Amino acid sequence: MAEEIRAPLDGTVLSVLVEPGAKVDVDDELLIIEAMKMQNMVYAPCAGAVTTIKVKAGDRIEAGDLLLVID
Repeated sequence: MAEEIRAPLDGTVLSVLVEPGAKVDVDDELLIIEAMKMQNMVYAPCAGAVTTIKVKAGDRIEAGDLLLVID
């Protein structure tokens, strides 16, 4: 079952650390969000393959926005 990874907070995407098709394990680093001058890492909540990436470096995001999907 696909797992949607959503933004935990408002900010700017600094870096996307995975590509579509990448295999990830629980707690692997997926991307970095900058919020209030701090870098916040987003980790994989499950193992699987990244099927969709909805953001790129420089994108402004809001809490709850879809970042990527792991299947």
